[in-house]
Amino acid sequence: MDIKQTRSVALIGAGPRGTSVLERLLANWTATPTALQSLHIHVVDPYPAGSGHVWQPEQSRLFLMNTQSFYPTLIPEDPQLAPPLAGGSFDQWRESRRRDGRGLDEAEKAELSTLESHDFPSRALYGRYLRQTLAEVLERKPDAVEVTFHQTEAVAARPSGDQFDVELADGAVLTVGSVVLALGHVDSRLNPEQRSFDQAAAEHGLLYFPPAPPADVDWQRVPDNEPVLVRGMGLNFFDVMGQLTEGRGGKFVDAGSPGAAALEYRPSGREPKIIAASRRGTPYRAKAGLTGYYPSSVTMRYLTEAAMDRFRAAGIQPAFDHDLWPLLHRDALWAYYSTLARSQPAAIRDPKQFLADLGDAMQPHAHSTANWESDVGELVEKHVVASRRLNLRALAAPLAGRSFSSRRELDAAITAYLDDDARRSALGESDPVKMAIGALHTGRAILKSVVADGGITDESWLAGLRGWFESFVEGLASGPPALRSEQLAALARAGVVSFVGPDPKFSVDRTARVFRADSPWVHDAPAEARTLIEAMSPANRVNFNVSPLLEQLMADGLVRTRIMMSVEGTPMQTTGLDVQPHPYRPVAANGSVTKGMYVLGLQLSASQWGTAIAAEARPRTGRVYASGQRTLRDADEIARSILGI
Repeated sequence: MDIKQTRSVALIGAGPRGTSVLERLLANWTATPTALQSLHIHVVDPYPAGSGHVWQPEQSRLFLMNTQSFYPTLIPEDPQLAPPLAGGSFDQWRESRRRDGRGLDEAEKAELSTLESHDFPSRALYGRYLRQTLAEVLERKPDAVEVTFHQTEAVAARPSGDQFDVELADGAVLTVGSVVLALGHVDSRLNPEQRSFDQAAAEHGLLYFPPAPPADVDWQRVPDNEPVLVRGMGLNFFDVMGQLTEGRGGKFVDAGSPGAAALEYRPSGREPKIIAASRRGTPYRAKAGLTGYYPSSVTMRYLTEAAMDRFRAAGIQPAFDHDLWPLLHRDALWAYYSTLARSQPAAIRDPKQFLADLGDAMQPHAHSTANWESDVGELVEKHVVASRRLNLRALAAPLAGRSFSSRRELDAAITAYLDDDARRSALGESDPVKMAIGALHTGRAILKSVVADGGITDESWLAGLRGWFESFVEGLASGPPALRSEQLAALARAGVVSFVGPDPKFSVDRTARVFRADSPWVHDAPAEARTLIEAMSPANRVNFNVSPLLEQLMADGLVRTRIMMSVEGTPMQTTGLDVQPHPYRPVAANGSVTKGMYVLGLQLSASQWGTAIAAEARPRTGRVYASGQRTLRDADEIARSILGI
């Protein structure tokens, strides 16, 4: 007679990824008979489960998500997976709570009252969705499954026979059969320059804000009316901007005059003078106004799943620069020029013939890889007016090749860039630039599946994908809502924000007791401030993360950083853990697999690419890409492995 077993598991991390594993454990237990009599799930996180650290409902409503309401989900919509016990996508939850308001406070009801499917919700509201969805799932928990929440930190996990002893910061020890590392964003040690700025601030009475999640920062410490240097103009920059303007009582209002900029800013008088700097000198481009996550008018012709299947069938491990980028480059060019022909036909001599010739010139099999770009260039020069020709690399660096006599001249140029970018976003699928970017964005969905788990060479990963493409495509396709560009332009016109310029150099003048920043392309005095803010999150690098648990696992040899070989044959440390798929289990220092331990999420950054957002809801229309719910399938694989099914 079979003896049924009892099994226990510790989920370390209770944000969306850890909660996904919990949901999948319950769903698979319910749907599939197992040899287990009972299951005890321990959920360990110092922050409340569901929302975890990043998505706390109590944070400022000025912090917006970078995806529209129709995009994110905690609950899988894959018919091949065990059906969920409860819950749905964020958009489904939004519609339900908008009708009944169940469990919401007045601020959440107010936000929902105007929040549509294509709008960008606050991170606080998404946190409420996560917590409510977890509660709904737990209400339908099978009787044989026990879930215990430990609102503290896990500081160690050590093998004990065929189990693990998980030590908690409150002194408790959990003995479990499996451990899931779903750590999410972890604090990181400062780099040498950041440490020097932190030390200088302490010695000279300055204020230095190192990289941190924006919701963790006490923004009231930033003095009113004083200059403040902000380094970084990615997504975190707009969080900083919001806290130091609207968060200080200022208001954005409609400009109200035809032909003028969309917004004006009315200051409260408490704003600091924000001086923004980044390597490009400009912020990320804003997202286009679309009805879906991918443009409906963009059809991938070259970087397709069928093309990737042909690589696999031929036994080819593609190289990024040689095999993948040329295909995606073609798709971006086609998206641009086909949109231009549709929306601005006067810019092209004989648009129909041009597109026919362009399609022929870009056929991967028609010409050698050495010639197709020059053939396309000749066609474009022949048919397209000079002002409408696409320079794809220049889109990500709009100030490249320019110099400025003063920071005032620079400010005017960046304000014009922001106005133009917001205008293009409003045009949506009619704007050629935004559709070229849309092709790059769609291509990422295919690349995520291609490059995962050693799908490309180490050399390509280091030199191509992470070496140049990642920063290039993020600056174009991972930007904020267009509203943020409009707001930043309004702040620049109001004199609340100014800019440093490209390639800024930061320093400390210990005699004058100020931070300084200047650009070699702006011929003006350096910007100075007694406050410096790093507008970026802590680095996602497991060998720099400040985590007692990760440090213990590394020291004991239970996990290790993945090493890749560069094109020169030099071993290079990557950002993530070395793992064996599937499911993802860490590789120990001696090369063996640490049995009973699993990894999910950001610490897989050396095996997966572009999975910072946990999961994409199944789109109502358009293509469904395998990468969209990759994290949820990973969570399902972990759950099934733990349950032995």
